[in-house]
Amino acid sequence: MRIYLDNNATTAIHSDVLAVLDTSLRDVFGNASSIHQEGQAARRVIEDARESVARLLGATARELVFTSGGTESNNAAIFGASAEGGRFHIVTTAIEHPSVAEAVRSLEQRGCTVTRVLPSRSGVVDAEAVLAAIGPETKLVTVMMANNETGVVQPVADIGQATRERGMHFHVDAVQAAGKIPIDVQSLRCDTLAISAHKMHAPKGIGALYVRRGLSMNAHLVGGAQERRRRAGTENVPLAAAFGAAAALPSATDAMAALRDRFEKNVRDGVASDITINGADVARIPNTSNITFHDADGEGIVIALDLSGVAVSTGSACSSGRVEPSGVLLAMGMSPDEARSTVRFSLSRFTTEEEVDRVGELLRELIPRCRRS
Repeated sequence: MRIYLDNNATTAIHSDVLAVLDTSLRDVFGNASSIHQEGQAARRVIEDARESVARLLGATARELVFTSGGTESNNAAIFGASAEGGRFHIVTTAIEHPSVAEAVRSLEQRGCTVTRVLPSRSGVVDAEAVLAAIGPETKLVTVMMANNETGVVQPVADIGQATRERGMHFHVDAVQAAGKIPIDVQSLRCDTLAISAHKMHAPKGIGALYVRRGLSMNAHLVGGAQERRRRAGTENVPLAAAFGAAAALPSATDAMAALRDRFEKNVRDGVASDITINGADVARIPNTSNITFHDADGEGIVIALDLSGVAVSTGSACSSGRVEPSGVLLAMGMSPDEARSTVRFSLSRFTTEEEVDRVGELLRELIPRCRRS
């Protein structure tokens, strides 16, 4: 039996979600834009799902746009906020997900200027540093809520209050936060916020973008009146229904945090002083443990665990046949060797005590063999 601890990459579908998906695929086949009974049955499913996902965010259903996932949601927010064109200033961080970082880089190539704020060694971006980077030409500020590699929670509420007062667009990538920690868009004071279903035990291929009521923002996809003309295309009723079911699942935050802490204690006890748990001294989402095994080969640890029946991740990206150290970890001040010695373990509501104990035992056996010297 394999152990899956790569849930920040994607999660298994929950049985309750799968049941809703199955029913919708089988019975709700109408086009939700059609006026006949089959179409209106599909429309009711879509709107019930929208209400459920909106409740997860503290938003109203009218403020929620269904998308194909987190990447589209982030792109729609960033390019939608800049749809008028021209050259302006963007403030972001050096630890954003590529779906944000590359969208910002695309605007930079079109003539916009960009300030990328660095995090501390613990992985937190200082809110005051973000606000200090704002100038008279700043039009967009985009900061993630929780980092996908370290799990460190960012001070987005402090940033949102200030950006709202200054009248600029504030976007939050909450893909890794949704379903793990509470989200209230009213408290965050954000203008747009992105989430993705497959990070919270629903299928891949659907996400959502919160768009604050009254915000003027051009559509990213055109060609139809769907999603209040914010996102054209025939609605995917089964995936929306599944997303709504996932959003209504009871919270597993406390259970995941307890398992994460149990796992980290096991690793500390087994591998002793040769590790650093990154972000352990700051707020993190409850399922994520990012550990540097000093003087060890992170890729070797991932491969060895995989061969032993455990799925984890380094958070590194492979380019042109060679593994590059994580840009997030380098931005936190790690050396390339430290970054290459780091492994991410991400739990889910399905993870058990027996599984985290087993992984702790395997690491105790494997780490000495993965040391570089």
